[in-house]
Amino acid sequence: MSSYEFPFNERIRALLRLEDLFKKVLLHVESGQPHNHHSALMLLLQMLDLIERADIKVDIVHELERQSAALQNLLGNPNISEEVLKDTIEEIEECAAGLRNDKTRIGQSLRENEWLMSIKQRATLPGGACQFDLPSYHYWLHLDQDQRDSDFYTWLARLLPMYEGIKIILHILRGSGMTNEYTAEKGFYQQMLSGGKAAQMVKIEILDSLACIPEVSANKYAINVRFFSADFTQKPKQFEETVQFKMTLCNLM
Repeated sequence: MSSYEFPFNERIRALLRLEDLFKKVLLHVESGQPHNHHSALMLLLQMLDLIERADIKVDIVHELERQSAALQNLLGNPNISEEVLKDTIEEIEECAAGLRNDKTRIGQSLRENEWLMSIKQRATLPGGACQFDLPSYHYWLHLDQDQRDSDFYTWLARLLPMYEGIKIILHILRGSGMTNEYTAEKGFYQQMLSGGKAAQMVKIEILDSLACIPEVSANKYAINVRFFSADFTQKPKQFEETVQFKMTLCNLM
C-alpha cells in the first residue's frame, strides 16, 4: 500500500523536508562510495539553505516543550502506561535541553567552512561540481572512505540533535489521528470540517494496484482529495474510477 503525506502549514512542511533530507544524507553516507558521498554532500548543502530560511531550532524546542507539557497532563491516566509515558517525556526533555543548551546557530560551523561554501557556490550551477571546477573536491572524493566518513560525522554532529527533535515531533504527529476508510467517486472526495482545531497534516493510503496519485487541498471548511491517473507522458488527468482509500487527519496536541 502506498502512503502520501500532505502538510497544511509551513512549519510542518519544513520539518518533513528536513526529515527527508536527513534520511537521504545518512543513507548515502552509510553507502560509502564516492558517488554516494557526493550525493550526501549536495543534500547536506541543500539542508543548510532550508535551515537558513526559518528559525528551525527555536520552533523545534518550543514544540518539544509543548508536547512535554501535554504528556505531563496524562500522567495518572489509567488507560496509558505510566512507564512508557515517563520514558517518552524524558526523551523529549533531554532532546529539548540539548538543543536549548547549544547556543550556536544551527549549521554555523558548516557556514564557516570556506571549503564547503566554495563547493556550495559552484554546486548551484549545472554541472558546476566537475573535477576541473573543484579539483580539491575531486581529491577529497577519492580519499579513503574512513577519512570521508570522519568528515561527514564531524559536519553532521551539530545537526543530529535537531534531527532527533524532528523525528520526535513527526512521530507524535503521525500517531495522533484516527485512520478511516473512504470512497472517492470518479476520483474525487470532499470532507467537510467541523470547525474545531485544524488538521496539520493528512495521510492518504491507497492500494499499489491502483494506477492513480492523490492530491489534497484544504481550507478551514473542507478537505478535497483528487486522484489523478499515473501517466508520465502528459499532463495528469483526473482518475475516473472509484477509489477506495484510507485517510488520517493528524494534529499535534
